Amino acid sequence: MTTRGKVLVLGAGLVARPLVRYLLDRGFAATVASRTVAKADALIDGHPAGRACAWTADRATELGRMVADHDLAVSLLPAPSHPIVAAACIAARKHMVTTSYVSPQMREYDAPARAAGLTFLNETGVDPGIDHMSIMRVIDAVRAKGGVLAELRSCCGGLPAPDANTNPFGYKFSWSPAGVLSAMTNPSRFREDGVLHDDPPGGLFAHVRPVTITGLGEMEYYPNRDSMSYIELYGLGSVRTMFRGTFRYPGWGRFWGCFWKAGLLDRSPRGGLAGSTWARVMADLAGGAPGAGLRERVAARAGVSPDDQAMDWAEWLGLFADTPVDDQGTLLDSVAALMLAKMSYGPGERDMLLMQHTFRADYPDGSSDAITSTMLDYGIPDGDSSMARTVSLPAAIATRLVLEGRITHRGVCIPVLSEIYDPLLDELKDIGIRLEEEWTSAR
Repeated sequence: MTTRGKVLVLGAGLVARPLVRYLLDRGFAATVASRTVAKADALIDGHPAGRACAWTADRATELGRMVADHDLAVSLLPAPSHPIVAAACIAARKHMVTTSYVSPQMREYDAPARAAGLTFLNETGVDPGIDHMSIMRVIDAVRAKGGVLAELRSCCGGLPAPDANTNPFGYKFSWSPAGVLSAMTNPSRFREDGVLHDDPPGGLFAHVRPVTITGLGEMEYYPNRDSMSYIELYGLGSVRTMFRGTFRYPGWGRFWGCFWKAGLLDRSPRGGLAGSTWARVMADLAGGAPGAGLRERVAARAGVSPDDQAMDWAEWLGLFADTPVDDQGTLLDSVAALMLAKMSYGPGERDMLLMQHTFRADYPDGSSDAITSTMLDYGIPDGDSSMARTVSLPAAIATRLVLEGRITHRGVCIPVLSEIYDPLLDELKDIGIRLEEEWTSAR
């Protein structure tokens, strides 16, 4: 069978299906390598140009052979595995695409990839990915008008659609539960009105803010990791506000702010979880024994009253119950397992991806523009989730563009160049994934 190119897809997780189907439907051959070959088989679904194989990241020799037999490797593996794939791609002189942030270890492959004439395109998902592309398109439009950016706030969140929002937390898992929780344990840095906020782990909960989204209603957002690195990335040396954040339904930030104080997001190895109950775990955190007064003692540890909404949510989740702990080695990972059991999508339910950027642009004549760019995308009931589509379709389009020679930038790169973001955003719009921009005078 004649194909347009051969792509190796490493990983068959929750977001992989749209990418695999995009490539197969457009004439590419795709090999999906996964720890669980049944998952890879399900993605291919009998397509004659698809092949599934069992593989794990510790099998480096086999990886080298697979990479050499293809034209490009897409790594949907956990981020620490990307450098292993990059090394194999350098050795075989093959291109590479990922959806993950560029790590320091990946950055080390920039010079070797350039020397080999290879494109290692990273951060081509939704966040990071669509955020970079849509932000840079606005920034470049402002610059074309002679303006400079004074403010940028960019937030994103994967959430249940309002019709699937059926639990107190306003959240259901469309990707790694432990990843969702561990993201809140990072330090955060951002600049607001010229003031730098540099907060340690847990500090982000002091910056939870309400916001009203047109067509959706009341939401909240809080800082996401280090916003300051994006000033250089986007070329915004004079920007007074640089803020990247995460969207949630109201109350999420308050709950985790309370239970961060209580110690529930601890990811250090922890013994004693096996055979324990959640009531016992919470009693250990708060001091004392399970039984009467547990809710009151936990509330005191969290710094709220016993009748606080956060305590009601904790009770709904089962944190005060005599139910066994699914021991995942750490408290955070065990909490993630508990939440996944109660907060997964049911048949026919759809998720939602909310992204919004707000900008203020200043011009030499003293005028200003207020710009809002918003994406509200919904999953397909009993089909692909919005998270899967918005993460993997940008990577799929990028893969095609690299193999067709339409992306020619070499080395370790991200989609902040018009050569990359223009065709990607245009095709995403054609398939229904788009941001709506509104420009108004702020004179």
